Amino acid sequence: MYLVKPFSLAFLFVLFSLNFTVAQQQPEIIPMPANYQLNPGEFLWDSKVGITLEGFPDQGNYLQQEALRLLNMPLLEIESASKTIVIKKVNDLKPGYKINIQQNSVTIEASNETGAFYGVISLIQLAHAAKEKHGEIALPNWEIQDSPRYAWRGIMLDESRYFFGMEKVKQLLDHMAYYKLNTFHWHLTDAPGWRIEIKSFPNLATVGGIGNQSEPNAPAAYYTQEEIKEIVRYARERMIQVIPEIDMPGHATAANRAYPEHSGGGSEKYPDFTFHPAKETTYAYLSQILHEVDALFPSNMMHLGGDEVSFGNQMWPKDPDVLKLMAKESLTGMKDVEDYFFERMADTLFRLNNKVLAWDEMATANLPRDKTIIFWWRHDKREQLSLSLKNGYPTVVCPRIPFYFDFLQQEDHKYGRKWAGAFAPLDAVYNFDMDAFGIKKEEEDLILGIQANLWTETVPNEDRFDFLMYPRIAALAEVVWSQKEDQSYPGFMERLAAHLEKYKAEKLYYYDPFDPNHHPEPVYEP
Repeated sequence: MYLVKPFSLAFLFVLFSLNFTVAQQQPEIIPMPANYQLNPGEFLWDSKVGITLEGFPDQGNYLQQEALRLLNMPLLEIESASKTIVIKKVNDLKPGYKINIQQNSVTIEASNETGAFYGVISLIQLAHAAKEKHGEIALPNWEIQDSPRYAWRGIMLDESRYFFGMEKVKQLLDHMAYYKLNTFHWHLTDAPGWRIEIKSFPNLATVGGIGNQSEPNAPAAYYTQEEIKEIVRYARERMIQVIPEIDMPGHATAANRAYPEHSGGGSEKYPDFTFHPAKETTYAYLSQILHEVDALFPSNMMHLGGDEVSFGNQMWPKDPDVLKLMAKESLTGMKDVEDYFFERMADTLFRLNNKVLAWDEMATANLPRDKTIIFWWRHDKREQLSLSLKNGYPTVVCPRIPFYFDFLQQEDHKYGRKWAGAFAPLDAVYNFDMDAFGIKKEEEDLILGIQANLWTETVPNEDRFDFLMYPRIAALAEVVWSQKEDQSYPGFMERLAAHLEKYKAEKLYYYDPFDPNHHPEPVYEP
């Protein structure tokens, strides 16, 4: 049957004739699917429903696990079952998935594992929101056809400033999967702490891992390589790629604490902030680190930072080795030195068959367009977005306003950040509009997608983590998945209510936009 858009007159006529409420006129799914139609009747999901796999056994297994974990509903392969959930491979289906719910069957169709997984997620969300009748989950007979707006749908977590550990990261990955987000950008190194084991240079973790944003002598905290592998495996099972960030040439204080011979100096406020840009031993050292990191992450992408170097490069103009480098390479200023450093380290990644990712300061560097991704983060510098696109770089959009989730959510909150009075409430996240930036038609394909970043200067514990992440993660998901014409903030808020109940059941300390006093803002005292 042809699937119509939600504003189709024929579709609305059917719904109103059946006397459904407004909430029932759209599937209880976040992010909102592209096409859907509600048919009469319902599928009653009980413990006798079986599962039939005509492809995608891993996704079938995931559905079984999540049905038991989230719905307390066993789902077994029973040949004689009178009602079944079928997961089917259909080779000629476009990217995405289809769901067809009928009285005695639920069919999920997809052409690849990713599509099948997202079909499973949509079914789980529908079941979460459905009414229970005598131990049965009553699923309305929806037909849904769906695919994402953007390929890059990301969350960045900074664990240098505060370390959260494997179980919290896995919980975040679970929620990313639930909202069809597919890229976990993992900020593992920065000035306060180095959080990844490097066997060639063990002091990076055992010495560089000491301390956090508020306690410089806190015991070393870091991920072993075995823990990294487990998180990568866990993410892959949920169709999420993990991209590490090893920050350079700035934000290097923790690394320089472990191996001071590679320090390029810093400033009074940011001591030992940079790696040395003119020592061959430093390039060899960092290259060895990147080789080890590359072996742990199969994404073939690595973020090298490249931002805010001017915070701590004050020693460079006085360093004889830097001056010799500038003369040799015809570098005219510190930004040229910075770009030279970055281009050399990018070459290491290219030889490892990696793409290099960088913050928007590197839009000026001479990097190959087919191997580089720029992250536009400075919302007050739109010219950097324009420059990135003009120079032909594929670009991920993650401006501070509204996608830095450490920013305040409402005016009277005290412990997050503002920028010139601006902050990041739920509606600002949801109503973000790429069309407002005047991107040229020929540059639209360079926009890979959107990402939210949780920097943790003000996030010392899990309560603040939850409060800042949920439910803004849901708003992000709809912005980056659903077509702009299918987005409606009132409709999103209607669907969000059921998700807050899920957060409550999981004991998350979430922000409640319907009742801001439900969970008071957690105090942050540096």
